[in-house]
Amino acid sequence: MLKKIALMMIVLVAVVALAACAAQQAAPTESAAVSQPEQTGEQTAAAPAAEEMRPWRFVVVTHGQASDPFWSVVKNGVDAAAKDMRVKVEYQAPGTFDMVEMSQLIDAAVASKPDGLVVSIPDADALGNSIKAAVAAGIPVISINSGYDVAEKLGVMVHIGQTEYEAGYGGGQRMAEAGIHKAICVNQEVGNVALDQRCQGFADALKEHNIESSVVAVDLANPTDAQQRVMAALSSDPDVDGVLTLGPTGAQPALKGLEEEGMLDKIKLATFDLSPEVLEAIRDGKMLFAIDQQQYMQGYLPIVFLTLYKDNLNTPGSKLIMTGPGFVTKDNAAQIIELSKKGTR
Repeated sequence: MLKKIALMMIVLVAVVALAACAAQQAAPTESAAVSQPEQTGEQTAAAPAAEEMRPWRFVVVTHGQASDPFWSVVKNGVDAAAKDMRVKVEYQAPGTFDMVEMSQLIDAAVASKPDGLVVSIPDADALGNSIKAAVAAGIPVISINSGYDVAEKLGVMVHIGQTEYEAGYGGGQRMAEAGIHKAICVNQEVGNVALDQRCQGFADALKEHNIESSVVAVDLANPTDAQQRVMAALSSDPDVDGVLTLGPTGAQPALKGLEEEGMLDKIKLATFDLSPEVLEAIRDGKMLFAIDQQQYMQGYLPIVFLTLYKDNLNTPGSKLIMTGPGFVTKDNAAQIIELSKKGTR
């Protein structure tokens, strides 16, 4: 509760500070990153300085594509903040989980000399030099989603997200409380440090209850194969009665397989992150819970903080702004479904 209150206070201070900055100075006009409301010529002439575009251009580079159910909500947050802050923002991501391509995108972003950079850090070994180059070039950098454990070392201003090990640990505790006897953690990006940490936290929490678990690697580029791998793991070990997936694109093949085999009453399924399908499954009692890191804030908040930094040299008072974990269960799934229709959950 204290963390949530602290986060609300930070956001409130950010909004008030931005309003004060806007009242004190007029920024040069620059093309918007998102569509702006149409104005008549008379309205444009009379528009106050507060409605003009700020001169800042920010680049967001993540390891997740905007077409992914999770990352589409992150991008919605980025787009909304770009509009609210009146800044230009470019969102970029590799076509697949490819750290070489991602590092190249960061290098290209740095070469374009943006006013700020937002990155996810799923693999510090692969991306560290590119991020350090941005910091050395005087570009303020904020990390989101993954990379909290290395962000400060790389010179990042603040990390916005959740601590992945603790989130996985919380999922393991809930699974144990649900009475499972053995579990698998379905990892779609083995080598992604954040996802590996989720599985490790899950395993450690279960181990405290003398419950065994193992990792099943899947390739989400092939959902049919992912489904087959999950079902093969269950058929090879009948004692497994708990499944944790690490995202909606991993949850959907698992859910489909369990439905087709009539095993939903035998296997307790849970996942990280939200999608319409995940929320409906929780509401209908087909899934136990989803671990929610509220990714809309991971897209929205860094644009606010970068704008404050460029306008007023404000910096966050903490190296970590927590957006999760929270848990969506059957008790609150219906409410979250309504919000998800707006693309914010």
